[in-house]
Amino acid sequence: MTVTVRFAPSPTGYLHIGNLRPALFNWLFAQREGGRFVLRYDDTDTERSRREYADAILEDIQWIGIRPDEIVRQSERIALYDAAAERLREKGLLYPCFETPDELERRRKRRMARGLPPIYGREALSLTEAEREAFEAEGRRPHWRFRLPNFRDDPQSPERTEVHWDDVVRGRQTVVLASLSDPVLVREDGTYLYTLPSVVDDGEMGISHVLRGDDHVTNTGVQIALFEALGYAVPLFGHFNLLTTIDGEGLSKRTGALSLRTLRAEGYEPMSLASLAVLTGLSGSIEAMPDLTALGKRLDFGGVSASSSKFDPVELDRLNAELVHAMPVEAVSEQVAAWGVPEAEREAFWTAVRGNLTKVPDGKTWADILYRDLDPAPSFNDEDTTFLRAAFDLLPDAPFERTIWKNWTDQVKAQTGRKGKGLFMPLRLALTGLDHGPELAELLPLIGRDRASSRRP
Repeated sequence: MTVTVRFAPSPTGYLHIGNLRPALFNWLFAQREGGRFVLRYDDTDTERSRREYADAILEDIQWIGIRPDEIVRQSERIALYDAAAERLREKGLLYPCFETPDELERRRKRRMARGLPPIYGREALSLTEAEREAFEAEGRRPHWRFRLPNFRDDPQSPERTEVHWDDVVRGRQTVVLASLSDPVLVREDGTYLYTLPSVVDDGEMGISHVLRGDDHVTNTGVQIALFEALGYAVPLFGHFNLLTTIDGEGLSKRTGALSLRTLRAEGYEPMSLASLAVLTGLSGSIEAMPDLTALGKRLDFGGVSASSSKFDPVELDRLNAELVHAMPVEAVSEQVAAWGVPEAEREAFWTAVRGNLTKVPDGKTWADILYRDLDPAPSFNDEDTTFLRAAFDLLPDAPFERTIWKNWTDQVKAQTGRKGKGLFMPLRLALTGLDHGPELAELLPLIGRDRASSRRP
């Protein structure tokens, strides 16, 4: 069996880091098993689906490193769903219902008052042809429900009927169909809800594994019944925990601050997002993986937590910093060149500053500090100004080597008597405008004597 998986986002907004989790679980699994990864746009909602979002989804997952083997749009496969719906109608498994939302709500409350489960009672199955025609004459258009196989003789007397599957993440799972309403597959306007197109596509495309969030566990019982009704092979299912905010709230496409596009624009590395999306809620530590191959080796379905996985943006900064600190200059050569760092000094510059960066774009701040005038220039009290002027009078001649910082400060210490913070902090402020940063032994040769001398208070 060729492993074939799919990632099926709705192009109704930009992907966020929560969407990245199922995309990567499927991609990494397919890569490990030598299988195929299908990007399938769930774009049957024509009012909300937009091509610009679909294009952005592809661009975002490719930025992460995911390369689909096939791209499919459900909006181009309507004829398949029409044919499947007709097969179900011919079998008597898809039936028309005319209730309004208010009528359904009243029935639900009446069932609850009688101690019955608040599910649809299949009243539409009892309608005569004349009653259906009367509803249509009123202008009502039916929605269509799939009749679940949860009864023996009388559909309106459901019995406990269990659907079992061996979940590749959660182990043995059971859904009791008698506790569920017959799902609506077709809306009043003839458009399809998620369930039918998803099952038809999985069946027609030979999807071998459906790996998705654990909010779909109950849906799986219904979908297995639908697979069997349509004569498709039932895939293997795996349900993993979802990412939530640190407060336990679900992520959504409306959470723009956590969209992949926003995080990318803010300078985060793709592997920091990928590492956090996959490793949160897995056994073991959350570390910045260098590439998707290494991340795939950490993917262990047996180590997935049963509870939700809380996404902490602070962890993203930590992981991103780990990646930046280990990054060679070759990986950032274009950015460093754009910041105006002389070619001969680019490796020394990057080696000096990367350990103080959280994101690569932060390096521009240090390029500006080292190669341009400080703006604004730092100010000092009278005592520090007197000290700094005396110190800068002792500034050695060019050229500046790595040892220049120690030689200079040793001489300044001997001449002024200052030491420790009182010696080093005013010099750091005068040279960089900041009270923190990389080792000045690395920075001073890059600043050079002329610029350093120009920073004398």
